[in-house]
Amino acid sequence: MGAPAARLATYDDLLALPEDERVEVVAGQLRTAPSPLPKHSRVAGAITRFVGGPFDHDGAAGGPGGWWILAEVDVRLAPHDIVCPDLAGWRRERLPEPWDVRPIDVVPDWICEITSPSNVAYDRVTKAKLYAQHGVAHFWLIDPAERILESFELARGVWMQIGTYDDTAKARIRPFEQIELDVSALFPPKPAVGG
Repeated sequence: MGAPAARLATYDDLLALPEDERVEVVAGQLRTAPSPLPKHSRVAGAITRFVGGPFDHDGAAGGPGGWWILAEVDVRLAPHDIVCPDLAGWRRERLPEPWDVRPIDVVPDWICEITSPSNVAYDRVTKAKLYAQHGVAHFWLIDPAERILESFELARGVWMQIGTYDDTAKARIRPFEQIELDVSALFPPKPAVGG
């Protein structure tokens, strides 16, 4: 007889951990992440302001509204796949009331991951495959070190790159193409040259 199969982690395993730990469950395995660098937080805050403002905060920013843009919430894609994307967005008709729900069991319409030196492969490969497998329609991958935003759209279960933007770009990026995004505004100011 072989060894018993390893038990796959679920959301109950996350609930048993201290609340301040950053942990996800992917393929039934717990995965911890270090706290983000300040430039990572800057990008998340800028997306919340420049995308969340017009799309989540409705009339306050004079935008089209219709979305919930949430930072670092638990999303259960499957019993053994629970992620905490840097940012996730849902069209309101698909998720009318997210406020007292944890984890959220509705697959996001858009996810944005912000890479750090310790998680580039995890975000770019593991999580990107997981998001495609579960039908996330739009995926942004932002690299603060290189000052690049990559945008992907799901087509027949495969990510199709629809744009790559550096910090010189002003672009209309799906699914938020109703606004023009100044990509440089997402990143910390560049250091002064020569100083």
